[in-house]
Amino acid sequence: MAAPILVRQPAKPAQQAAKLKTTAANSLPPKRDELYQMGKALRDKCPRKSHATWKPPAERPDAVELVLRAEKGRMTELLPLRHGRMVRSAFTFYRGAALTMACDLASTSNTGVSVQCCGDAHLCNFVGFATPERRVIFSVNDLDETLPAPWEWDIKRLAASFLIACRDNGISDSLGKDVVETCVRSYRESMAEFSQIRTLELWYESMGADELVANIKDPNFRQRALKRLQKEKGRHAADDIFPKLVEHKAELPCIKDQLPTIFHARGHSPGQVEKVVRDTFAGYRESLSPAVQSLLDRYQLRDAAIKVVG
Repeated sequence: MAAPILVRQPAKPAQQAAKLKTTAANSLPPKRDELYQMGKALRDKCPRKSHATWKPPAERPDAVELVLRAEKGRMTELLPLRHGRMVRSAFTFYRGAALTMACDLASTSNTGVSVQCCGDAHLCNFVGFATPERRVIFSVNDLDETLPAPWEWDIKRLAASFLIACRDNGISDSLGKDVVETCVRSYRESMAEFSQIRTLELWYESMGADELVANIKDPNFRQRALKRLQKEKGRHAADDIFPKLVEHKAELPCIKDQLPTIFHARGHSPGQVEKVVRDTFAGYRESLSPAVQSLLDRYQLRDAAIKVVG
């Protein structure tokens, strides 16, 4: 019989919340030095060295079985495509097995500091994209695996992804170790820097693509990245992207099927939008601010299709 999937919750979240939550109008949040001492005290129950080792639990679920369990409710006709992508290499399997790693991490000690984790913070989930303000930033792309979890789980998944990617590309483990250490050191230094800045400054903090490219040490690679960035900045949705994604049928614009990754649902006629899509879109509209609703209302919903990602 397969072992049950048990994901352990962070220890005593109620106590953690009680310390940090401002419950009365005249109470103040903890001072910075108090927060520092609270964080340092967590090392007593979760020493830093405890993160360096991992031992498989006695009733560890089979990794493939976990993948199959996670596929319940997915479109069955797309599962062969998903499996084909995952079996290409250790890294592609790792990308598609977020639940497997979560189960492994659940058996480890944790700090008890719960945050809204990305849940799938591997290196390929960080990309450059344009913001509504038309800035190109570097950040997390997909958040479909997000769940409350110990903050360090995202860092562990990111660090492990670098080492697995290095191995897949024929890079030695010694160099891969340097890559991982650079990753976590950069995170540590950034968090130390963020702890010193004001709340609003932190709220608006982001990494622009220009800054990312400027930090590339290899001059040839930096120049190639700069050219690609300039090319992306010069692209216009109406002129460059729209013609690639859309075709006209009976003079009506509709999304172009590009099997196996872009296609219309079975029984759906291109150019027609089903009620379930309209209802979902209406719910999305209601979540927006009035100003953005006004902008969105200038456009018409003319078609909907399925896009396979990941």
